[in-house]
Amino acid sequence: MHPDPAAVSAAFLKTGVRCLPREAELLVLDFDATDDPLHGRQEGRFFHGYYDACCYLPLFCFCGDVPLWAQLRTADRDASEGTLEALEQIVAAIRARFPKVKILVRADSGFAREAIMAWCEAQEGVYYLIGLARNPRLEALLGPALAAARAQHCLCGGASVRTFAELTYSTQESWSRQRRVLGKAEVSAQGDNPRFVVTNLPVDGLRAADRSVLLAGGGRWLYEEVYCQRGQAENCIKQMTLDMQCDRTSTHGMSSNQMRLWLSGFAYMSLERLRAWGLAGSAMARATLGTLRLRLLKVAAQVRVSVRRVHVALCSAFPLQELFARCQQRLAAVESS
Repeated sequence: MHPDPAAVSAAFLKTGVRCLPREAELLVLDFDATDDPLHGRQEGRFFHGYYDACCYLPLFCFCGDVPLWAQLRTADRDASEGTLEALEQIVAAIRARFPKVKILVRADSGFAREAIMAWCEAQEGVYYLIGLARNPRLEALLGPALAAARAQHCLCGGASVRTFAELTYSTQESWSRQRRVLGKAEVSAQGDNPRFVVTNLPVDGLRAADRSVLLAGGGRWLYEEVYCQRGQAENCIKQMTLDMQCDRTSTHGMSSNQMRLWLSGFAYMSLERLRAWGLAGSAMARATLGTLRLRLLKVAAQVRVSVRRVHVALCSAFPLQELFARCQQRLAAVESS
């Protein structure tokens, strides 16, 4: 009996959404693509010039530390392909559980596509903060801020200087409208380093249910404190790859490799919940999943099997036995609640 890919994908998304905090007023969805090197002449084999290897190009979406989407794709495509379809399913699943929550879509410049931005703009309470590749027109708009940064850089004895500017920008053909762009004019010892992000966040920020500011709208704060936190999604992908072996897609067919990717995702979710529920407030509350496996789960034990029971005796010299017991009690309390 072969598994139904649509049913497994829906179960993966549903399980991930159930892990999200109920009290949240804003959920940030981080989309990213990564390379998954191939192991031979597998189905979907394609040489990717950027990664300089034959690979798959899986698409991931994380909300905080929780994976919501893991889609195996061939590498002969744009990095953002499939994101719109994923967004439609993810937002619908979130809305079914959190009807009033606001959603922020965050990604790098490979996802600054008209279809994605226009879809977010058409939805109520869905916003985006996406990197934007620099070009001569954008750099010209940022010119005054960059000149001021250069002057300040000279006056500060060569120290790194950054300023931010609010811009209004539209491409010549691909965009349907003008959009708000935040420009970072940075000058350091290595030279100019302009960066840009595009967003539909209101200038005065988002408002929470109690009328307080949920997300501020200043350019510096949005770039440094909101957009740059996108790097956490890359750390999550590293844990999926290094700790959960999601890159062991070594079978011939795409469908079986997709199943391996989902299984790694489910394993990731299990350990992430163990960390969130069982280890909250402990020294391992922010440990990587690989550290959890190594220090908390790989415990020497003696197993004795009788007619009616299986006896597991843990090593009395295990240094984390108190934390292990506390984690077990917390998880048992969650299960019984």
